[in-house]
Amino acid sequence: MRALFPGSFDPVTQGHQDVLRRAALLFDEVVVCVMFNSNKSGRLPVTERLDRLRAAATGLSNVTVDSHTGGLLVDYCRRVGIDVVIRGVRGVTDLDYEMPMARMNHELAGVETFFIAADPALAHVSSTLVTAMADAPGAETSGALTY
Repeated sequence: MRALFPGSFDPVTQGHQDVLRRAALLFDEVVVCVMFNSNKSGRLPVTERLDRLRAAATGLSNVTVDSHTGGLLVDYCRRVGIDVVIRGVRGVTDLDYEMPMARMNHELAGVETFFIAADPALAHVSSTLVTAMADAPGAETSGALTY
């Protein structure tokens, strides 16, 4: 079974890496895909995000990296024949945000959503927080963006 792990990945965090690693253990193939999110302004170019995802997927032989920056997630799923979307959730706020999208993806294209609970040690990490830390005066950018 093929699964899609979509996100903006701006930047890729250790939380993303953990969800990707765990998903790779559960599915025959995982496509991790940089998607466009109209609610976020991109900090890193898509090409850099793809490179970072490839690095995060090192050693995961059943993981491929792709991008889809135009159109809906279900359009991508239909085009490449994927029926399951993986979403990492850190808590109820994430779940409240993800549930309506999961329902819509199912209604539009029969795509199921598989939620993976964040590792408690990483649940406080978000791309938004990592970016804010990197932009803080005196922050060491290279270390902050790999968190």
